[in-house]
Amino acid sequence: MNRINLRRVAGRFLLSAARFYVGLTMRTIRWTITGAPESFPALLQTPERPADGCITAAWHRTLLMLPTMCRWAHKQKPDLPITVMISRNRDGRFISDLIAPWNIASIEGSSDRNGKNKGGSRALREAFIALRNGAIFMITPDGPRGPAETVQAGTETLMRLTGKPLIPIGGACTGFTLPSWDRLRVPLPFGRGYLLYGAPCTYPVTGDEIAARLKTLSTRAENSLSLGRATLADRLWAALGMALLPALRAMSLIRLRRGKERLDRLPERRGRSELVRPGGTLLWLHAASVGETHSILPLIGSLAARHPTHRFLVTTATTSGADIIAAYQRHAGPVAERLIHQFIPYDVPLWTKRFLDHWRPSALLLTDSELWPGIILACTRRAIPVGVLNGRLSRRSWQRWRKMKRFAPPIFKRLDFVAARSEEDARHFATLGARDVMCFGDLKQNAPPPAVDQEELEALRAHIAGRPVFLAASTHEGEDEIILRAAARARRSLPNLLTIIAPRHPVRSGQIAALITPAPPRRAKGQKPSEKDHVWIADTLGELGLFYSLADCALIGNSLLSPGGGHNPFEPVRLDVILATGPFHDNFRPAFEQLKGFVKAIKGEEDLAEWIEAVVSNPTIWRDRTRRAQGAIASHETAPAALLDRIDALCV
Repeated sequence: MNRINLRRVAGRFLLSAARFYVGLTMRTIRWTITGAPESFPALLQTPERPADGCITAAWHRTLLMLPTMCRWAHKQKPDLPITVMISRNRDGRFISDLIAPWNIASIEGSSDRNGKNKGGSRALREAFIALRNGAIFMITPDGPRGPAETVQAGTETLMRLTGKPLIPIGGACTGFTLPSWDRLRVPLPFGRGYLLYGAPCTYPVTGDEIAARLKTLSTRAENSLSLGRATLADRLWAALGMALLPALRAMSLIRLRRGKERLDRLPERRGRSELVRPGGTLLWLHAASVGETHSILPLIGSLAARHPTHRFLVTTATTSGADIIAAYQRHAGPVAERLIHQFIPYDVPLWTKRFLDHWRPSALLLTDSELWPGIILACTRRAIPVGVLNGRLSRRSWQRWRKMKRFAPPIFKRLDFVAARSEEDARHFATLGARDVMCFGDLKQNAPPPAVDQEELEALRAHIAGRPVFLAASTHEGEDEIILRAAARARRSLPNLLTIIAPRHPVRSGQIAALITPAPPRRAKGQKPSEKDHVWIADTLGELGLFYSLADCALIGNSLLSPGGGHNPFEPVRLDVILATGPFHDNFRPAFEQLKGFVKAIKGEEDLAEWIEAVVSNPTIWRDRTRRAQGAIASHETAPAALLDRIDALCV
């Protein structure tokens, strides 16, 4: 056999081996193929497509992963024409022969350089015809000779001449990297792989913008590959959740009896929903309860104005959070039609999977310190980017996380970004492994004040008939006794003082009422205080703004006893309320530091009684403090533009 025949035999053997290997990686690697919903019609040329044909672009180093993308497309639409541009040389012809069994056509040519004709002009004409006929045209914009990850001029020319959208694709997989100019990634069988398609780019997008999107998608795919592996701590957390399934079901029923759940919506706690997932980009925002929900409303409004086609899925952990969203929807106009509320499922693998399978969010934004290990891992594995808004880690929480760092799941590394509430919080997140941490201030500072029913407010003022009113807002267990003793002291000089206790959890109202003789009136029962009543229990949800407006002064609860933590002071300041707080408000320390000198620091019951007497006796001085406090938190932005830009980057 002569040398030419030997080369042919070797070439055929190499081609067969390469085809077998590529086919093996296609079948055995656990591929995750996902991306921007608005690109799906163009990628598969469904009836909803904006135009016939589309261009896809991926870095040259992902070349061996692209047949998997084609196989995925052909599984869903077998007759979909797919064409790839290859270089006009021996390597290009080998690639053309390699991909032929997967029904992928090829066009030879690349950008002409230094006056040398590489078939670029002819390839553009053939690409134009293919795209006009509805083909998916695949290019590697940095090929065939680089520089790596630099978009060549031919890409922009192709978009300009054809007018077709370009969809960037980022990829990563288990494998090894060759020492070539492009650092070609060779997949290894039985591993994991990610192919992520971004939102469509339309001309006149620049090469730099295309490169930025490709780099973002590639980085996201690589992070999902490396951080999506379940650690021992992840497996233990998942096993614990599965073991607690019966207990969680029982707990749901107990919460239902206590008024903390809603019967018709209990399936949502298990990831089920009767609502249909809308098309397009769906941004998922999670807010635990009242304060967090209020804080994201201005952000939703700003995002909705920026992106008229985006939809928003808001989950809360409490019914009070759900009530706030329902009230917002009644007054939000067109934004309400793009807003969906669900209760967040318990962090159990089965229920989280069901939830994500149904809703397929484009990104997840968690609020404050709501970091659920299972949900974050599940999103990372699906290449759903996760950000944190108003990130809060008190010194005590940070120290706990540091102690558990070796044994806890790598939650913080899996976060795409953290928008911290303060510089101190930012440092805490960074030391725990968060990769992209910035500080945009406290979103609660820009949140609207709690709603106030003006008619009801006037009616209550008339009923109380000028009595001085002290409000203990959002109290926690153990604080009510201190407040009642302080109010009794204050009544020595203010005999007609009315004390309103608004517990953070209204289910405690019976427990509070048992401390008082005779039994006080309760708002939830429709009762109002008579002239003889010194205490009124405000045990309803969604009316805290009403009671703040009714009060001459108010104490913010969860601050009198250690460890406490405090509550958001910005809401009552915006309602022009004279405020005090106990010493234990570490969860909101940056906010209280910002309001230093404007909010009275109370040490105990005697101190509280003296402050109530001082405010009622001479309210002018204290009212001036309140007005200056409003100036201290004044902001011209409902949401920082830089934060909106960072959120936009999640939906590339």
